[in-house]
Amino acid sequence: MELVSHQAMAWLHPMSRHEHPEREDRLALLLDHFGDVVPADPAERQQIERVHDSSYVELVASLEEERWLDADTLVGPTTWEAACLAAGCAIEAVRRGGFALVRPPGHHALPQRAMGFCIFGNVAVAARQGQRELGIQRVAIVDWDVHHGNGTEAIFRGDDSVLFVSIHEWPFYPGTGGPGSGDATTVNIPLSAGSEDDDYLRIFERVVEPAVRDFAPELLLVSAGFDAHVDDPLADMRVTADGFRAMATRCARMAPRVAAVLEGGYNLDTLPGLVEAALEGFESV
Repeated sequence: MELVSHQAMAWLHPMSRHEHPEREDRLALLLDHFGDVVPADPAERQQIERVHDSSYVELVASLEEERWLDADTLVGPTTWEAACLAAGCAIEAVRRGGFALVRPPGHHALPQRAMGFCIFGNVAVAARQGQRELGIQRVAIVDWDVHHGNGTEAIFRGDDSVLFVSIHEWPFYPGTGGPGSGDATTVNIPLSAGSEDDDYLRIFERVVEPAVRDFAPELLLVSAGFDAHVDDPLADMRVTADGFRAMATRCARMAPRVAAVLEGGYNLDTLPGLVEAALEGFESV
């Protein structure tokens, strides 16, 4: 599985001086660890506007100084460039069946506003472009980030061409995705704090795989967050590298085309090894 990224995301949209968890070091470490990556062009504005309101896109494009868009999401003059690159890398990952190493992440971004470190819905933009460019009719998105992918859900809720499956800690930020909140193409799987590898793999076997199999997607996109890891500072789950490897292996078997996009994961000591474990899983099939 090819890695898709862009060196500029390691310095654009700077957060480190604010001691923000979603800082540029995350991507710099991954690029140093993995070496060569396939570069991608920024997403075009019209591609982003397929999933986001044009007025919100214009707000991000026109930023000239730093400001907080919500309590967790700081933006500035280089955020537009970084966010377009992140979405563009996700698009290229779909084309290549690759893994997009990106920041800022995307799965909390709502159609009309930023949220939870996320500017644009990278996976959502890539799913729509895959449908348009590659003629794909049915897309499944499996989100194993520790937080519910509320932005991705909001973008595709009621769209019978996209199945959204989220496995997340509950109750927890952002407060959505609780029991009974799904529908025909939205599968929310809330798990208690402290859930381990076996809990996640049991859920894959009993819920995720049957739902995706019944939907029969031509493309499966993984919102690959690593903040459910036992040593991540922002959550309370106990997934290990073996758990992420196993989930990636199972995802790789569920559709003829599979791609992944980085979401969360905030322990800089463990993140490169966790991404490597997931790559091993994706490539094992």
